[in-house]
Amino acid sequence: MIIPQHICKWAALISSIYTVSFSTTRTKFQTFIANGNYEDMAMLDIIDLNGAINGSQSPQAEELRFIRLLQAKQTAVKLHFFIQDALGGSSPTVWEVARSSITPDSTTSFGQVRVLDDLITAEPDPDSQKMGRAQGMITSSDLDKTALTMNLNLYFTCGKYKGSTLCIVGRNPMDRKNRELAVVGGTGVFRMARGYAISNTYSYDVDTNYGVLEYTVYVAYVDDDADCV
Repeated sequence: MIIPQHICKWAALISSIYTVSFSTTRTKFQTFIANGNYEDMAMLDIIDLNGAINGSQSPQAEELRFIRLLQAKQTAVKLHFFIQDALGGSSPTVWEVARSSITPDSTTSFGQVRVLDDLITAEPDPDSQKMGRAQGMITSSDLDKTALTMNLNLYFTCGKYKGSTLCIVGRNPMDRKNRELAVVGGTGVFRMARGYAISNTYSYDVDTNYGVLEYTVYVAYVDDDADCV
């Protein structure tokens, strides 16, 4: 099979993206598009921009938006909030969906998998301003220590970030006061987000199995409305 030349050029560009700095990548991307008659831009369609976001944008519009995002200035913010972690009680928001054969005998609950849909609030009080939901999956994944593997999506339902999400992943060692997790992406306002989150257990009620988790998130994202650099 003969691979068309413009496909080879696109593959070479993808390779270069992983080996050069952001600023250099942007320059190469601009140069690549400037050459020829844009036939290479069609390769973005093959890499599945055909679907566009929720079908609301044409592939061409998303291509141009992506280029603009690469050129835009970054915005850095600090977010502070609390997650209401109801593991028990009359209305739990954390549920077990799987466990391994050794989970019952494991001191660390190894192999236990739970899903959550926790409330995010502005203050420790569960009746304070509602900011969104923390939704995802947590797995007890350490044989020797109490540590969780986190896959968490923060879905914001009010204010400037309404409808946007942040994706947080990583190892959560529960024996530490402050635990660091990675911010690896986002949607909406937080497109192309990166950063980290510091979490700690603000309070925990053994009788009701109810915890309040404090989160401080440091995140940089590309502002879709910002001027280009």
